Amino acid sequence: MARSLRIQYPGAYYHVMARGNRREPIFLDDDDRRFFLKALGEACGLTGWRVHAWVLMTNHYHLFIETPEPNLVHGMGWHLPSCCGSRPRSVRGGLPRSW
Repeated sequence: MARSLRIQYPGAYYHVMARGNRREPIFLDDDDRRFFLKALGEACGLTGWRVHAWVLMTNHYHLFIETPEPNLVHGMGWHLPSCCGSRPRSVRGGLPRSW
C-alpha cells in the first residue's frame, strides 16, 4: 500500500523521525553523527530549512524542521542519499539501516 501524500506548504513545521530496521543502530559513533549533521546542514543550505531541534540516538533520530518553502520531500530526497550513499559501506559499518 502506498503512503498517503505528504502535505507541504510554506512555513510548515515538521517532526521528522527515522529508526533503524529492527531497531538496529544507525549511528555507530560520533563520526557518524557528525557526518549526518554535516549533510543536514548542506540540505538546509539548499532548501532554506530551519532546524529548531534535533536528537540523534543510537538507533533513531528526531528533527524539528521549519520549511519556508514547501520542499520537505525534495530536501529529504537530497539529504538521505547524500548522508547515506556517499560514505563507503566499510566506513559507515553498513549503516544506516533505516533507509
